[in-house]
Amino acid sequence: MADSLFSHLITQGSDPDRTALIVPGGGVVSYRDLDRMSARYAHALCALGVSRGDRVAVQAEKSLDVVLLYLGAIRMGAVYLPLNTAYTAAETSYFLADAAPAVFVCDPSMENTARELCRAGDTKVATLGGDLGALVDAQPDQFETAAVSERDLAAILYTSGTTGRSKGAMLTHGNLLSNVQALRECWRYTPEDVLIHALPIFHTHGLFVALNLTFFSKASAILLPKFDPDAIMNALPSATVLMGVPTFYTRLLARPELSVAACRHMRVFISGSAPLRAETHEEWQRRTGHAILERYGMTETNMNTSNPYDGERRPGTVGFPLPGVSLRIVDAQTNVPAGADEVGMIQVKGPNVFRGYWRMPEKTAAEFTSDGYFITGDLGKVDGDGYVHIIGRQKDLVITGGYNVYPKEIETEIDAIPGVAESAVFGIEDADMGERVIAAVITDGSRTLQAADIEDHLAGRLARYKRPSEIVFLSELPRNTMGKVQKEVLRRNHAETREPLAAGNER
Repeated sequence: MADSLFSHLITQGSDPDRTALIVPGGGVVSYRDLDRMSARYAHALCALGVSRGDRVAVQAEKSLDVVLLYLGAIRMGAVYLPLNTAYTAAETSYFLADAAPAVFVCDPSMENTARELCRAGDTKVATLGGDLGALVDAQPDQFETAAVSERDLAAILYTSGTTGRSKGAMLTHGNLLSNVQALRECWRYTPEDVLIHALPIFHTHGLFVALNLTFFSKASAILLPKFDPDAIMNALPSATVLMGVPTFYTRLLARPELSVAACRHMRVFISGSAPLRAETHEEWQRRTGHAILERYGMTETNMNTSNPYDGERRPGTVGFPLPGVSLRIVDAQTNVPAGADEVGMIQVKGPNVFRGYWRMPEKTAAEFTSDGYFITGDLGKVDGDGYVHIIGRQKDLVITGGYNVYPKEIETEIDAIPGVAESAVFGIEDADMGERVIAAVITDGSRTLQAADIEDHLAGRLARYKRPSEIVFLSELPRNTMGKVQKEVLRRNHAETREPLAAGNER
């Protein structure tokens, strides 16, 4: 049991009567409650035929029951497999076929669909609040936590799969435990902290960072069903920490009541899962007196770096490697280490790095170097002060006329133009140049912008080959559930429409 993630989250070193969760409606759940209720879920999974090492797939809206199911699964030695609630039946069918879970837990509203998806296999279907709820209620509230090693799987999370087949990242008890140990130290987490939890819990950020860190620190969390600016503003006076994606912060900045006074009880604001604009960072600090702490992680590794808790939280950077994590920048072709401020591929190594991709040994081997570093697929650099900068994904790199173009560099310049809310730069195939640079721009409504305005701004700041050959104005950028811009969607939409652009947009 010593290496079980569950024992570190719930039972070790805890005052059992401390508040763990504050749930919608104001109910309070203590650590004693989590221990007892997760025991019932562990027994219920056993009653459904789940054995140690079996996968437990879950596709259900955020709730206390889902949290308890997660705890129950890792407690009895199963492998937790959360699925995005936005997945279609066709998408879910792939994950179920690939992971072959022993049980698929869903909301009662999708029971018929779930049973159809599992009809041809051996996966059982159980519904939260339905048959599973009744089974849970009949179980005892004590359970001997399964003895596991740090190498045993705790969870499988599927990558977003924007290109090609989605891959199941296998995360061990040791991976998840090492990460919360490092984060507690870096972010100065204590039992006195109260987190505003408005993130989904089918993702690394909301589940393994927000919830695991709260429980590991014996702190408390206000469990909100979803991001709701009203609910967050109401929670600020009784909380100390907010973890969010950049969209949280941009939308909260639109609230006139956001102020230094409104945030006086808060200790730290943390952002991740997508790049935070420097302008958002600066405006947040001006309005609230707090510098947002940005960090960098991914499904396969959990968190890799963080801006410092004490010291300069530098806008546009993701700080320094966490304790125990080794990070290096190398040339993507030669694997030769890059110098300061040189852009290259980010590789990481440490106890946080996943065990590999589920049932994909060849892909796993290809993603690790001979000396054990995971090839993240992210492009970045380390500046002269040691801060890590994320430049973008390797697949988003645009190669035009033989020159490498890093979209982040162009986006930073466009975003600085008055009247621009945000931008996304991507490449499309071109018979002559290999790829052409395209910029999608969202305006903030404060002024009328034409493509020529953006072209004029970039002309004196970027080399000709870096400047977009097309500038298109959109009402919004396509994003996934964690707020990341989906450039593959932009590329696909552009290829499908290829309609004549507004006058002045083509060069």
